[in-house]
Amino acid sequence: LIYVQVNDTLPAEMVRHTTKEVLEHISYLEHLEIIPLLSEPSRRINEIINSKREELSSLFFAESNFLDRVEWNCAGERLDLLTMDEEVYDYIIEKQICDQLANWFQEEYSLRVLVRVLGTGNEPEIPSETINAEHKAEVLEIKDYGRVSKQTGKKDKRKRELLERQEPIKLSDLEEGLKTVVVEGEVWKKEISTIRGNRYVISYYLTDYSDSLILKTFLDTLNEDRIEEGQWIKATGNLRYDDIARELVLFVESYLPTQKKVRKDDAAQKRIELHAHTKMSAMDGLCNVSALIKRAAEWQHPAITITDHGCTQAFPEAYQASREHKIKIIYGVEGYLVEDDKKDTPYHIVLLACNQTGLRNLYHLVSISYMNHFYRQPRIPRQELEEHREGILLGSACEAGELYRALLDGSAEENLEKIAAFYDYLEIQPLANNDFLIREGRVKDQEHLQQLNRCIVELGKRLNKPVVATGDIHFLDPQDEVFRRIIQSGQGYEDSEAQAPLYFKTTAEMLEEFSYLGKEEAQAVVIDNPSLINEMVGVIQPVPDGFYPPKIESAEEDIIKLTWEGAYKLYGDKIPEEIKARIERELDSITRHGFSVLYLIAHKLVKKSNQDGYLVGSRGSVGSSMVAYLTGITEVNPLPPHRLCPSCCYCEIVPDPVVGCGVDLEPQDCPLCGNSIRNDGFDIPFETFLGFEGDKVPDIDLNFSGDYQSKAHQYVEELFGSENVYRAGTISTIAERTAYGFVKKYAEEKQVIIKNSEVDRLVKGITGVRRTTGQHPGGLIVIPQDHDILEFTPLQHPADNKESGVITTHFEYHAIGEQLVKLDILGHDDPTVIKQLEDLTGVKAAGIPLDDKQTMAIFSSVEPLGVTEDDIGTSVGTYGIPEFGTRFVRQMLEATRPTTFSELVRISGLSHGTDVWLNNAQTLIEGEIASLNEVICTRDDIMIYLIQQGIEKNRAFQIMENVRKGKGLKDGQVNMMQEYQVPPWYIESCQKIKYMFPKAHAVAYVMMAFRIAYFKVYYPREFYASFFSIRAEDFEAETMLGGIDSIARRIQEINRMGFKAPQKEKKLLPVLELALEMNARGFKFYPVDIYGSEAHRFTVYKEGLLFPFSALPNVGSAAAQNIVEARAGGSFISVEDFQQRTRLNKTAMEVLKQHNCFHGLPESSQINLFA
Repeated sequence: LIYVQVNDTLPAEMVRHTTKEVLEHISYLEHLEIIPLLSEPSRRINEIINSKREELSSLFFAESNFLDRVEWNCAGERLDLLTMDEEVYDYIIEKQICDQLANWFQEEYSLRVLVRVLGTGNEPEIPSETINAEHKAEVLEIKDYGRVSKQTGKKDKRKRELLERQEPIKLSDLEEGLKTVVVEGEVWKKEISTIRGNRYVISYYLTDYSDSLILKTFLDTLNEDRIEEGQWIKATGNLRYDDIARELVLFVESYLPTQKKVRKDDAAQKRIELHAHTKMSAMDGLCNVSALIKRAAEWQHPAITITDHGCTQAFPEAYQASREHKIKIIYGVEGYLVEDDKKDTPYHIVLLACNQTGLRNLYHLVSISYMNHFYRQPRIPRQELEEHREGILLGSACEAGELYRALLDGSAEENLEKIAAFYDYLEIQPLANNDFLIREGRVKDQEHLQQLNRCIVELGKRLNKPVVATGDIHFLDPQDEVFRRIIQSGQGYEDSEAQAPLYFKTTAEMLEEFSYLGKEEAQAVVIDNPSLINEMVGVIQPVPDGFYPPKIESAEEDIIKLTWEGAYKLYGDKIPEEIKARIERELDSITRHGFSVLYLIAHKLVKKSNQDGYLVGSRGSVGSSMVAYLTGITEVNPLPPHRLCPSCCYCEIVPDPVVGCGVDLEPQDCPLCGNSIRNDGFDIPFETFLGFEGDKVPDIDLNFSGDYQSKAHQYVEELFGSENVYRAGTISTIAERTAYGFVKKYAEEKQVIIKNSEVDRLVKGITGVRRTTGQHPGGLIVIPQDHDILEFTPLQHPADNKESGVITTHFEYHAIGEQLVKLDILGHDDPTVIKQLEDLTGVKAAGIPLDDKQTMAIFSSVEPLGVTEDDIGTSVGTYGIPEFGTRFVRQMLEATRPTTFSELVRISGLSHGTDVWLNNAQTLIEGEIASLNEVICTRDDIMIYLIQQGIEKNRAFQIMENVRKGKGLKDGQVNMMQEYQVPPWYIESCQKIKYMFPKAHAVAYVMMAFRIAYFKVYYPREFYASFFSIRAEDFEAETMLGGIDSIARRIQEINRMGFKAPQKEKKLLPVLELALEMNARGFKFYPVDIYGSEAHRFTVYKEGLLFPFSALPNVGSAAAQNIVEARAGGSFISVEDFQQRTRLNKTAMEVLKQHNCFHGLPESSQINLFA
């Protein structure tokens, strides 16, 4: 969409022609709509109405004289048709005059005018039931049925009763040509977009499981929105094609909340499901863990069992859901049983943990199945199972189980009894689960399937083994089979269309499934025997409560000592009371809850890295902790803005500072000793780190140099022993983009057309299904020496790759983050860049002033670089500055023009959040509704502001937690915020946010970025050398060596490609942008020199940089290193000598020749005596 400000109306044909011209010149645009915005819309629309009155009358009121009985009231781009006459009101609605008028304004003048009819009376209140239309993005306003005027109350009641009686049309039956329709379904998604910053278009995505449909409405404020995701509604309105959605959309006239259609289990005695798969069953299970458990609880089932394929990764979430819904979980696994040979065809088995011993054995079996016996699946050898069977109930599983397979193979009775005797209970499943056996010709018919189940029942009776009926659940409801169908189709299953009904069945449904056994036997297998199994299983906790840090002798005393030593060093013997109280409060929380060890580990790691010459950057909220600052874990001082004299320790905390952080205070000399004062303090509350109770397990994330990361990991193993340190495991699931690929591929292969809205629903349904596992890039889990890892989690190799040599936790690391110490020791480029810059310049980064004005200026201007916007294509000088160099953030800088360090922190928060800047803060700032210093930028902003407004601190904290996690605000929270005079824009901003950055993280990032920016201003060649050596991935040597014109042309080529630019070009663009800037500042690139160039790093050389060997195409890392090593042995006497000593291949040699690297060297080492 392009909005164009105009002083007068434009002919629609002119707008259409301009649109066509733009589309022809910008090839990557698929759709464009130009929308003229009148500078005085009310005046011009009134002029149009008055000048076109006769035409309007003939077009829309030709059948009546009603035009004279309508008052036209225009406010902005909204046109209200006011009438006291009920007959006129009904006529306008029946003939859809509002809709026709909106279309007329669009067709004639390309104007989006909202048209609505209002019934007026003696009441001052405007009736809330109105009909609105806004062409293309137009919507019909939904109002609360409870808020109507006396004048229209009867009319609204009549409409409501009419809507209640009308039968909805099936969504899959909707087609173009239908006008007013009634639909019903579940709202599964809601989207909010802003019109010109002060009105909202709400899109509700509705499904009745046959298809999906977008419903649109328009609201003045978000508080008017009464529809939530998951709600069932019946709605009526106008159905037509929408250019933006690119499909049929219902523009809502009215709606009613309706009862959600859910299956219920009304049986007096409830069944218990003993075989259920969640999304953790890789590429097979579709049940959301919490939703499955919630359903079982709603049906009042006594328990529910989790038995994913080969894994226990759903256990932690299942446990939390069981506590929430107050239902017992039986923890199990559907495993793969083999004899000794790992390549034997495995049989499915079900293992249920009866108690904590059984859980420990289950974790052991899962671990060895992944670590020692993985072959296509995690396999459990029979002998291992027998040795670790204590506390485990063993079930015979499905048709892939040993017993069922023996039955299919026609095994003798004696062998069947021997097999069945191995199990603690036997399973039978609904006939439709095994219909594929009929299709494959392995069984004759349904009667044959029944007979197989009868055989298992009889075996159970003879051997006194309980026989249980299980559903082998893979999805929650019958309609969810489509998700599994799409996933299986994407994996090449030929019978994916013939999905078995593997949904969660009620007691009545299961009794009906097994009615062929007779009423008594069906009762036994469906209800009685599963209850018997349940009684044999205790209440189990998959991960213990409590925090289990490793032990370091005197850790508590050390942290206390280090903290006060740091405090006295900075603030002297007379520490100000406010600072002293903060330190004592933090130390009390840290020591009381056993977090001293975690702080001490982090202290040791940072100290070791610093001693070895590498700075460490902190991440997350650790910078909220004054103790972390005083012990050297972070460089972020979280105190309020204050002045501190390094010489005499004079300290002044600035009361009610007008600046956002101490760095922005005006420089001044110490009033006591006259020396320069240091300004510090970023005003970050400790509570955002450990909570108001101080009991939240701290997550200390540290950015080490990528060159140093492995040494830091090794140091942790030295501290605690390698046998107690594991890599933090991760779970890779189907991402939204991958899910989209599955859905589109399915539609293509099956040759079906799926609407965009339904594609979105299908994508949502299969997103989150487990694909594989992995490892956190820097996360380490530390086990205390007196505990065993199997108390907390099984183990495995990442992605089941034994050759990796890495052992990870089986549980995703967040699942055990409250119990065990997790160290995020990440590799990052910033500390590496800083180290190189320090080595090149001799300047220590820690001493760089964070209030340097020239450095600050490049975040709003290019003047300090000595170039112009025309020279480098941007008006800010942040190319190559971490966190501020991307096009997205540069646009933010151009929109805000920051002049203070605290503004940079706020921009960092905005740029790292999700839905914090776009369609949120950006709109507020551009609309002059709020300033950069007022909008929400970091999670801490919310809590601090709400407490300032008078809201109780714990409630403010909870609101902050909800918003930062994307959960929005609950109704009670909205009401409370309104009571405390929180402005509407602030509340709406909270509702939009999906993720927020902590302020401490933003400060740490900006500190590192500012230091690098300082080098860019004052040590340009060294800055460019470090960027191109460490950050850049792709180069075009020929382009970069060609100078300004060559680089500029290539940038233009890539920009013209737009979104269609290949990934290689996208990665190259920032490299070229910085190369252009370097040239514009008067520096240049020098071609590779076989004696001067380094293998991988750009070298400061003359008036610019010397290219390294590896920056040339087809000269790999090993080849570049070979050249450097070979030249150490002496000069090359010829090209032939060079190739022999460096062992470069022909391709690499050709590249070097093209770049004139062998200038002056003879081709051959042979001497021509007769020359």
